[in-house]
Amino acid sequence: MNDTDYDTDVLVSADWVEDRLEQFRSDDPEYRLVEVNSPESPDTDFPSRYDEGHAPGAIGMQWDEDLSDQQERDILKKEDFERVVGEAGISDDSTVVFYGDGWIPNWFALFAYWEFKYYGHEDARVLNGGKDYWVNEGYPTTDEVPDFPAQEYRARGPFESIRAYKDDVDKAMDSGLPMVDVRSPEEFSGEVIAPEGMRETAQRGGHIPGASNVPVKQVLNDDGTFKSPDELRRLYADHGVDGEESVITYCRVGERSSIEWFALHELLGFEDVRNYDGSWTEWGNLVRAPIERGDGD
Repeated sequence: MNDTDYDTDVLVSADWVEDRLEQFRSDDPEYRLVEVNSPESPDTDFPSRYDEGHAPGAIGMQWDEDLSDQQERDILKKEDFERVVGEAGISDDSTVVFYGDGWIPNWFALFAYWEFKYYGHEDARVLNGGKDYWVNEGYPTTDEVPDFPAQEYRARGPFESIRAYKDDVDKAMDSGLPMVDVRSPEEFSGEVIAPEGMRETAQRGGHIPGASNVPVKQVLNDDGTFKSPDELRRLYADHGVDGEESVITYCRVGERSSIEWFALHELLGFEDVRNYDGSWTEWGNLVRAPIERGDGD
C-alpha cells in the first residue's frame, strides 16, 4: 500500500522516517521518534523490546508505566502527561512519530497517538507497519538510548470529543448508533474474556448490545501496514459504519480500539469517532450492564 493513497500526512512510511533519522537523533526537538512497548508478561512472546534494538534516535515508552496513571485506572492526568512528555525531550510543536510492538503492529503506539491527540498535540504521526515492518524490512536499529534535553511542555487539551465514557455508550446503545468492537471473534462472542496472558480482564464475556465485530487485524495488510482507503471504507460499510453518524470503538482496555479509531477518524476522515478506553474491562465488570453473547451479526 502506498501512504499517498490517504489524504493525510499522519501515516508515514519507513522510508520517510529513515530519511529523517539525523533529525530524530538531534537535540533539536523539531522531530521526535517514540517506540511504545506493550506491557511485559511472562506469558507473551512479543517482538523485540526497546532495549533489544530500536530505530536510531527513538525514545522508549511503556504503555502501562509511562502513559497510564499508576494509581487510578486511567490515562495520565494532564500535569503528569506534560511532565512525562517534556522530560522525554518533546516540545509542544515537535513532530512526533509513534511506532511499536505487539501481536498487532503498533498495538500500543496507536494508543499513545490517541492520548497525545486527546491532550492536543498537533503534529503527531504513525509509522505504517510499526516495529515489525521496520525490523523485517531491514531498516537500521541500535541499542543506544538517546538523552535529549528536557522541554517545557504545555498541553492544549483535553479534547473530550475523541474519548467515550460509559454514558456515551449508553446513549449510543439506546439510539442505535454504531459501535465497533475490534476484539477477536472469540472475545466478541464471549468464548474467551481476554487474550491469553493479559492481566486486565472482566467478570463476564460477550459484547455491548448492538456492537459490530470488526477484528483489528482486518484493517491491516499481512505486513502490518494499513489497508487502502477503499478497502477500509468497504469493510466498515459492511457493518453499517459510513461516517454519517457518531461512532464508538472499543476493545479490552482501549488500545486495540485506538487502531480503528485512527483508521476511521484520521485515515478515512470520519468526523465524530470516539475511543471508549474503559472498554470491556469496564463494561464487563459493571453491575447490571447489559451484554450479548454469540457472533451478534
